[in-house]
Amino acid sequence: MALKQFQTLLTPISTATVKSKTFGRWSMACFQPGKSFSTATGGENTVTGTGQATVVTQRRGSVVTVAINRPESRNAVNQETARHLLEELEAFDSDPDLKVAVLHGKGGNFCAGYDLKELANHTASLKLEQDVTKGPGPMGPSRLELSKPLIAAVSGFAVAGGLELALLADLRVVEESAVMGVFCRRFGVPLIDGGTVRLPRLIGLSRALDLILTGRPIGAQEALAYGLANRVVPDGQALQAALELAEQISSFPQQCLRADRSSAVYGCYDATSFTQAMQYEIDNGVPVIQSEAVAGATRFTTGAGKGGKF
Repeated sequence: MALKQFQTLLTPISTATVKSKTFGRWSMACFQPGKSFSTATGGENTVTGTGQATVVTQRRGSVVTVAINRPESRNAVNQETARHLLEELEAFDSDPDLKVAVLHGKGGNFCAGYDLKELANHTASLKLEQDVTKGPGPMGPSRLELSKPLIAAVSGFAVAGGLELALLADLRVVEESAVMGVFCRRFGVPLIDGGTVRLPRLIGLSRALDLILTGRPIGAQEALAYGLANRVVPDGQALQAALELAEQISSFPQQCLRADRSSAVYGCYDATSFTQAMQYEIDNGVPVIQSEAVAGATRFTTGAGKGGKF
């Protein structure tokens, strides 16, 4: 079913957590200037000159949804959309009242990558920062190292740069008919938003090279078997399932959750040795014992959570 959808694809599609203590806020000079409002912090939607919001956010308690809203182009990302995605995810990461974000696409597709029409017709205006410590990637938030969980709710196409955005997330909830893949292979557009970095870490080098070198589509069930998808749900249910997962995650003690998440990511990407990874784990875990673990142990002794009950 998923591969039949691939055969009907007519529109060209292509490629497409920041530690503020290291990088601070990136300058938006690498994107075309435009007016924007951060809905993640309670402002208005980000709106284009034509009045259509290219990124739409909504707060649901301690969870925020961030939606790419360019359904006419299967949510392909242009410079303006990339800027707004970056702004909204940075706003989420810095907001103490928000615990989890859900990234999704409007209109039945997650994201078809970078907008090739813009790349073909406005090459002169496209400014790419090659120093990854100094500016964002072409897709916007792809170079972020978020301090809080991000979940991708994947429907339709999540290909090229759209796949790279999905890889930015901690977890991917994927609909049965969704299609993922490095479709930019067909057009000579490279993966420069973390695809060659994150994909091998998530699914292993052999499987990653299969997808990277061939550009072939991968359906939901194969993605689940690979570990690329964390959950597979019926069509039309990815966003709701992702929200339920986000609410569950947001209900746990957050300092402990973020310490464990940070340690796992550090051990995967940054640690140069087992010893260094273990040291990072203990250094970040010990402060949690007094702040959250003692209170949690006290709750357990009164009967909470026994028998594996959540």
